[in-house]
Amino acid sequence: MNATKLIALVLIAGGALALIYGGFSYTQDSTAVKLGPLELTVKEKKTVNVPLWAGIGAIAVGGLLLVMGGRKG
Repeated sequence: MNATKLIALVLIAGGALALIYGGFSYTQDSTAVKLGPLELTVKEKKTVNVPLWAGIGAIAVGGLLLVMGGRKG
């Protein structure tokens, strides 16, 4: 499998996951207060939404790379 097909498959899989889940979330630790040896940290949950057009675009570009990547000349 060459690099073009691998990139195409990753784009298709990523686009499909973006359409299914619509985004992802992660937890970020941040320091709220630091007073001498005492430190107060806060965990914030952040969500990143992936637009619908990005998922569809990734699938389309991956499909084009898969089809056109096999052609030579």
